[in-house]
Amino acid sequence: MKFNKPQTLQQIASLIKVNFVGDKNFEILGINEIHVVEKGDIVFVDHPKYYDKALKSAATTILINKKVDCPEGKALLISEDPFRDFNTITKYFNPFIASKISISESAIIGANTVVQPNVFIGNNVQIGRNCVIHPNVTIYDNCIIGNNVTVHANTVLGADAFYYKNRETGFDKLISGGRVVIEDDVDLGASCTIDKGVTGDTTIKKGTKIDNQVHVGHDTVIGKKCLIASQTGIAGCVIIEDEVTIWGQVGTNSGITIGKGAIILGQTGVTKSVKGGKSYFGTPISESREKLKEMAGIKQFLKEQKNK
Repeated sequence: MKFNKPQTLQQIASLIKVNFVGDKNFEILGINEIHVVEKGDIVFVDHPKYYDKALKSAATTILINKKVDCPEGKALLISEDPFRDFNTITKYFNPFIASKISISESAIIGANTVVQPNVFIGNNVQIGRNCVIHPNVTIYDNCIIGNNVTVHANTVLGADAFYYKNRETGFDKLISGGRVVIEDDVDLGASCTIDKGVTGDTTIKKGTKIDNQVHVGHDTVIGKKCLIASQTGIAGCVIIEDEVTIWGQVGTNSGITIGKGAIILGQTGVTKSVKGGKSYFGTPISESREKLKEMAGIKQFLKEQKNK
């Protein structure tokens, strides 16, 4: 998530009321999670296990809960609670603005796009040309939709990430400040849910077709010309490369990659990253031919045991 204009280290430290290490005029351009950080970003870290990863990341300002040696060319924000303060920054630069009308006046809708009754379109949404948005679709703030996109009834674009910190007082939510980006020629079925990124974009690329009742988690990137069948659940931070086919009732772990041209057969649990160009089946996942041989072998073994 980028700020509307650059901030200084001192300005951010004053906002969240923490001490800092570095030049008070050190430039900060935005905030991001560790997997999408760039130069100019703040990243937060609150566990020693991940200190080194955060300090060595592309982020140039680290919001951290311990004073450590500051890497050259970077800055530190020393916080008792980086998770809380990261939320403070998100809410300050990307505040929730309640809507009073069904289609925001700040929304941009392209020529020949049809918006059916009872659609909600939030602030700063952009929808391209020749789209059809069917009844009862909800498009949250800041979503981007390309040209020739069809979104069927009851689908929700841009709901919050499912991301919580377990505290003694209950689960504390990480505020989502990212977006959903749908490229050209995408079809989304009825009752799909596409969550926005925590700080970056959840992206569905050109030509991908998604069936009814599919869930896509935060910050996931789905490549070009993919086919995803009904009742599939894709976790957050997944990379699905181009031309992948996923059949019905598949579920994935977070943070994995499915390689280009892979085929995931129905009811598979994608528990790890898999290479492209192959067919996969089962839980835990394996190549479909191997899994079917295993199942046949078990069936034969049970038959032999029964006949003894």
